[in-house]
Amino acid sequence: MRRRDIERILEKMLRSHEDVSDINVTVGKPFQVESYGRLMPVSLASIERLTPFQTELFALNILGGDVRLIRNLIEQGSCDSSYQLGDIARFRVNVFSQKGCYSTVMRRLPTRVPGIEELGLPDAFHKMASEKNGIILVTGATGSGKSTSLAAILNEINERESVHVVTLEDPVEFVHSQKMATFNQRELGTDFDAFASGIRSALRQAPKVILVGEMRDRETVEIALSAAETGHLVLSSLHTVDAGLTINRILGMFSLDEERQIRIRLADTLRWVACQRLLPRKGGGRVAAFEVMGSNLRVKESILSGESEGKTFYEIIEGSRPFGMMTFDQFIADLFSRDIVTEETAMKYSSKRSVMGRALDQIKAARGQKTTTIEGLSLDSDYGKKGGRPR
Repeated sequence: MRRRDIERILEKMLRSHEDVSDINVTVGKPFQVESYGRLMPVSLASIERLTPFQTELFALNILGGDVRLIRNLIEQGSCDSSYQLGDIARFRVNVFSQKGCYSTVMRRLPTRVPGIEELGLPDAFHKMASEKNGIILVTGATGSGKSTSLAAILNEINERESVHVVTLEDPVEFVHSQKMATFNQRELGTDFDAFASGIRSALRQAPKVILVGEMRDRETVEIALSAAETGHLVLSSLHTVDAGLTINRILGMFSLDEERQIRIRLADTLRWVACQRLLPRKGGGRVAAFEVMGSNLRVKESILSGESEGKTFYEIIEGSRPFGMMTFDQFIADLFSRDIVTEETAMKYSSKRSVMGRALDQIKAARGQKTTTIEGLSLDSDYGKKGGRPR
């Protein structure tokens, strides 16, 4: 299996199904692609089950003999890279070891940087692109579209602001063209050795905007806070499922002795937290749902003092919709009202089922639909009367 064979296989896999987002190469399974959120087998060259030898050959060809990547794979058990398939597609690649064998997962990257309107992102994302300093976090599970949303924010900045933008990525996913802004995109392992050192050096490169691929550790968070405090706009991502957990995750990276100081710094610098989930779309495909938390006095107070009854981040966001904030439940209820997702999907992906249940009942009642399956009940007017049923 040579490199040209690998590229031929990749081309066939991309053509095998609609909307291929990922390619999965695992021992004991056929070649697989992810289409609309589901893994689908692809029959190629009569390979029904991949052998350890075949998956290792595939991985080594994808890595292209890069000594650093192979060393990371051997010493750390996994490595991240990017792969360009001619003019057809570009991938973010992760090769990892499992049970003594190698597996490869390739995430297909769009060849064009999307816009905020094109992606259907909430209006708050336009406000994020207008910020001049502070921290903006986009969070969610792996594969929920965090990098795409961050790229859309940067694209809007690129369209209208003449500023210097430095990105620190692992690997570089979206390649931004030089429009109004000046972009310098740096890749972990090739252009810098760690996110923390990358941010330090970026501060000497006179940027107005810094993208940090991921807030992975305490040192990265601390330097990002320093960058935001000195007038930079810092954009980054975290693997958290909602705004409240995002704040707690950051605070949890520091010791109890440092917590008070970090709360003060975070309250001063945090501008927006946008969380994402991908939901099955009614009729096929997927649609993104969002929770958006901005910065106001109530949010700052809860960051400084912690959540309390009546002052949880969820409740603050829920009551601040006129200011561009929204909970997942509010956004998903809107999707249901527009007939984009089913009632079952709305309940399954909600943050608070009781809240979602009430919202869906109101929508169904407005449509004239039933809100309960209980029928045929009536008052027993004879109960307890003489000659009626005994008490």
